[in-house]
Amino acid sequence: MSLLTSLTAIPAMVPAATTVGSPALNISIFIGFVAITLGIVIYVSRSGSKTAGHMYTGGASFSGRQNGLAIAGDYLSAASFLGIAGAIALQGYDGFLYSIGFLVAWLVALLLVAELMRNTGRFTMADVLSYRLKQRPVRMAAASSALAVSFFYLLAQMAGAGGLVSLLLGVSGAAAQNIVIAIVGVVMVAYVMIGGMKGTTWVQMIKAVLLIAAAAVMTLWALGHFGFNFSSLLQGAVDANPKAGEKLLAPGLKYGLTTTTKIDFISLALALVLGTAGLPHVLQRFYTVPTSKQARKSVEWAIWLIGGFYLLTLVIGYGAGALVGPEKIGAAPGKANAAAPLLAFELGGSPLLGIVSGIAFATILAVVAGLTITTSATFAHDLYNHVFKHGKATPEQEVKVARWAALAGGAIAILGGMLAKDQNIAFLVALAFAVAASANLPTILYSLFWKGFNTQGALWSIYGGLISAVGLIFFSPVVSGKPVDPLTGRSASMLQGVDFAWFPLENPGLISIPLGFLLGYLGSKLSTEHDAGKYAEMEVRSLTGHGVAKAIDH
Repeated sequence: MSLLTSLTAIPAMVPAATTVGSPALNISIFIGFVAITLGIVIYVSRSGSKTAGHMYTGGASFSGRQNGLAIAGDYLSAASFLGIAGAIALQGYDGFLYSIGFLVAWLVALLLVAELMRNTGRFTMADVLSYRLKQRPVRMAAASSALAVSFFYLLAQMAGAGGLVSLLLGVSGAAAQNIVIAIVGVVMVAYVMIGGMKGTTWVQMIKAVLLIAAAAVMTLWALGHFGFNFSSLLQGAVDANPKAGEKLLAPGLKYGLTTTTKIDFISLALALVLGTAGLPHVLQRFYTVPTSKQARKSVEWAIWLIGGFYLLTLVIGYGAGALVGPEKIGAAPGKANAAAPLLAFELGGSPLLGIVSGIAFATILAVVAGLTITTSATFAHDLYNHVFKHGKATPEQEVKVARWAALAGGAIAILGGMLAKDQNIAFLVALAFAVAASANLPTILYSLFWKGFNTQGALWSIYGGLISAVGLIFFSPVVSGKPVDPLTGRSASMLQGVDFAWFPLENPGLISIPLGFLLGYLGSKLSTEHDAGKYAEMEVRSLTGHGVAKAIDH
């Protein structure tokens, strides 16, 4: 049944062909994790989220180490744990390239944007982009881009949640996964409505510790099956996958090493490396610390934690390929996204499966809650207050609108997750990175470093990068077309059986990212608008942070 049909024809829930572990034990552990994390949100948010500062940034009360841990918890999403592990299990070397790209991207964030964004903005990315330019059109453009990026990122998390809980419950079918996705949406909205950024940040910190600890345990356990010899583990993965064989250890397995796939890899690499510095929910985390020094320290902590975790996913992915096997992974709910939970069951039975899946689900909830805060802040702060109300809305009105925006964002995320539930979530996140790198990063860098940048350049770079990235995704094999995964034998498109794809690459970054930079340059050069004084003021502010809150309030 196609993903599109699943929205209109809901089949009965049926037991999966093979029940993994004890559904009663699995769901008990899962409910326990949800209850504990929700309790933490309620406890740390007793002071309330009545002001915009507390709702969006937790009152900028976190240290660099705490925020670095929260960034790791936010960034190590379902894509990092479930998606990359599954990609490595089925695609080997090609899957690990996601880890490399996601990690290297933090160097760009550290060196180019972390400190300067913290000094220049207050709540959202648009605070920075609109400071030296015309407020209303730039905020509208930045908000459009932020919402689009967050939507693609939310798709990945919701898709992971559907497959994970379906695996826990031992059920399959579109209806079962759709119900699970709806439950995830409801819980994530509860996190945001109750705790705001402060509650979400504490959950992300705790979740990061649990996730890294669980990954370390699984890594040691999997290596123990092969005498703590990594080469033996790799050989085991090769032996368990005769269709791929030695190709698991070399690039080009996904669809064959053709000219198109080589170019697609370059496009993917550009999106991964440049996308992090343009992700709205990552940029917003820089405002949760009190100083620019703490913002730098946040990124330094995040790099070490994230880098260490990605090394663990290499063992988990190949370990799943060796001990579980590609056929069992491909037949499970969520397909490749089930590789890590299946490995947990293979290693430690139902208890370890329940614990790992509970942590993974807490990962999804925390990341989705962070994304929901970003979308609600974007709508309430940038659109409602500064565009619709011309900056005259009260903090109470803004927070109220933010809560309603969180509800609307949850509903949209639920519908999108139902459409994308069979896609590899690391792959879906890469699309979000492409949009962020195409629309947001050029505008951020031009705003911070180019004196000649102006409003027309900002609008051209944001809308040009956004439209080109989303448009190319829509007309690529990701949405339509009939690419067949050689390992699963099934179509990898969202709309299976529909073919209107004319763009051959799966990731648009190679075209849309340079286009975003080019349009920003051309738009600025073809406009007569120029305000060197405003740029000089922003330059001082970005280097010192002096007066930023007063300027943005004004």
